Amino acid sequence: MYGDEIEYKTPEQFRKMRVAGLLVADTLAKLRAAVRPGISTGELDELAEENIRSQGGIPSFKGYHGFPATICASVNEQVVHGIPRKTQVLKDGDLISIDCGAIVDGWHGDSAITVPVGEVRPELLTMIEAAEAGMWAGIAAAKDGGRLSDIGHAVETGVRTVGKYGTVRGYGGHGIGTEMHQDPHVHNYGRPGRGPALKAGMALAIEPMITEGSAKVVELNDGWTVVTKDASMAVHVEHSIAILEDGVWVLTAADGGASRLPAELLSAAARA
Repeated sequence: MYGDEIEYKTPEQFRKMRVAGLLVADTLAKLRAAVRPGISTGELDELAEENIRSQGGIPSFKGYHGFPATICASVNEQVVHGIPRKTQVLKDGDLISIDCGAIVDGWHGDSAITVPVGEVRPELLTMIEAAEAGMWAGIAAAKDGGRLSDIGHAVETGVRTVGKYGTVRGYGGHGIGTEMHQDPHVHNYGRPGRGPALKAGMALAIEPMITEGSAKVVELNDGWTVVTKDASMAVHVEHSIAILEDGVWVLTAADGGASRLPAELLSAAARA
């Protein structure tokens, strides 16, 4: 199905990707701090573009297949690929998923967070925890010598340790490097032990997308925004990772993944 076009990186190339990853992490940290009732998704988009360009980066998303913005801003029932707008103003109780990518010296970083706006239902905070649990379980399963489907199985299992949610099909993670989207596609579900071998040199974006209700989704007429079919709330989180011989390096986490992964799973690069 896929695997022949996987781009393998050297440790030096991973260090270049880390620069892009840290820029994405910094941008998302600033956006997280800026989220509040009354701010528009268009204003968040402007903040993201200014931050990326001021540090010598280029927004990955802007102009990608015609996408008009620097971030994807997906609110409430919007799962992914929401287009930021000055007219879309956040209100108390909303959830916003912010997906951000940056290019530095030809290498991409890609990450996403879901942020509560003001006071939200406790159940929604738990759903964010579930998506993050699934993401980190998937990252922990990304080991040299494993199989690609080990990641999706771990994501699905990690989500279920927190609660029962819809796992969106048809969208998922991907390879990343000199292009934002590369082989292989990374499912967020499935049986372990299948698909291409996981090898040192692979870089992957792992990104669970879960819903409070049905997992069925539809794409709106704008050609981008994906929403839950039953209008239930959705959560999306993502990190870009590098697989090295001695462990994993979370390229878009400021600490390289040290706060969420056991030390024995981390590459020495992540601990440096």
